[in-house]
Amino acid sequence: MNKVTISAFISGLIFSFGLLLSGMANPEKVLGFLDLFGAWDPSLALVMGGAIAVGLPAFLIARKRETAVLGGSINLPTKRELDKRLLLGSLVFGIGWGLAGFCPGPGIVATGAAETGALVFTLAMVSGMLIFRWLENRNTAAS
Repeated sequence: MNKVTISAFISGLIFSFGLLLSGMANPEKVLGFLDLFGAWDPSLALVMGGAIAVGLPAFLIARKRETAVLGGSINLPTKRELDKRLLLGSLVFGIGWGLAGFCPGPGIVATGAAETGALVFTLAMVSGMLIFRWLENRNTAAS
């Protein structure tokens, strides 16, 4: 294994442990955050704030670099405009998040913990990704 793969694996483990420790792999915690007019649980906002506080300086530094710390290329998003695809994708993501109580990271972590609901979520997510890729390839071939 190369150093980039090992680094990605270690980063994923740390992220997974953080999700478990903060309770974000528990859909009840997420649904409590989304329940604005009931028993609102602000802890997800605190976790998000902590993630932004750690991630923002790293992204600001990465924008000024040509290569990653481990030598690979840095590929940050460059698109700035809001288009129909982004808005529709965000809407579908938000609806799925609200219905299932999972987003991709916590869903995969909870699947690893053998939670049945998370397994259903992860299978649906992967199915959606495969359908999207199939439609994209079909549209590209047609044009």
